[in-house]
Amino acid sequence: MTQPAIVADQLTYRYGDRVAVDHTSFDVAEGEIFGFLGPNGAGKSTTVKLLTGQLRPSDGHATLLGIDIARQPNEVQRHIGVAFENVNLYEQMSALENLTLFARLFSVRGFDGMALLEKVGLAGREKERVSPYSKGMKQRLMLARALVNTPRILFLDEPTDGLDPVSSKTIHQIIRDASEHGTTVFLTTHDMVEADKLCDRVAFIHQGRIVALDSPSALKRQYGTRALMVEIDGADGTTVRREIPLDQPQTPDILAQLLRENRVATLHSEEATLEDIFVEITGRGLLG
Repeated sequence: MTQPAIVADQLTYRYGDRVAVDHTSFDVAEGEIFGFLGPNGAGKSTTVKLLTGQLRPSDGHATLLGIDIARQPNEVQRHIGVAFENVNLYEQMSALENLTLFARLFSVRGFDGMALLEKVGLAGREKERVSPYSKGMKQRLMLARALVNTPRILFLDEPTDGLDPVSSKTIHQIIRDASEHGTTVFLTTHDMVEADKLCDRVAFIHQGRIVALDSPSALKRQYGTRALMVEIDGADGTTVRREIPLDQPQTPDILAQLLRENRVATLHSEEATLEDIFVEITGRGLLG
């Protein structure tokens, strides 16, 4: 059996008397896109800092690629890439110079910065200073920088926050490509649609503890209501919405009657969103 890329075992961190991460345990498989979801202050950022060696745990431990991050942070950091939400590029340098500098820091041999810039859609702008770049361009450059050392684990914090749909789509494809080539992606995001589209599994963290962990589809089956949503056009030009549970014996007859007797405008399945599920479990929203 393949060893997990990330293992957190009773991981705990305290800021004084406040427990930010509370005996949290989970594992992430190689090549998996793993979503880590929760509101501000839930413990997401602290967990990422523990996993990337920026903080030492108060209790418990974490291993990345079988290496204890607290004991051998330098060894682990050779194999990870990190792109946090706050932009920290050298803005008076060009995009290519930014990447080349990091390649030297990681002692990457035969580095092809142009290939990486083409991958993130910045070819043709490689010699320009970064300072006038748009937010989307900077985010894509941050992601390119995180890929300089061909990491085995990629940590991404809100990678598409505030970006236009085209930039977001580009970043989503880069994430999928990295996963398909065996890179593990640890993703924190407030965008539940993004998490649903991208992630193989998601973990909900609330007050420092994981309160649910599974694939998006499994969570929606467990916590959601299986139903059909029907929109019916009325004679007076109004539209009436009707929800029909899928798991009742009379459902086929009800649906057949609606189709015979009414002008059905739309008919589609209705399922809970990840936001709905989080609210149901914790009583608060992911943006809270």
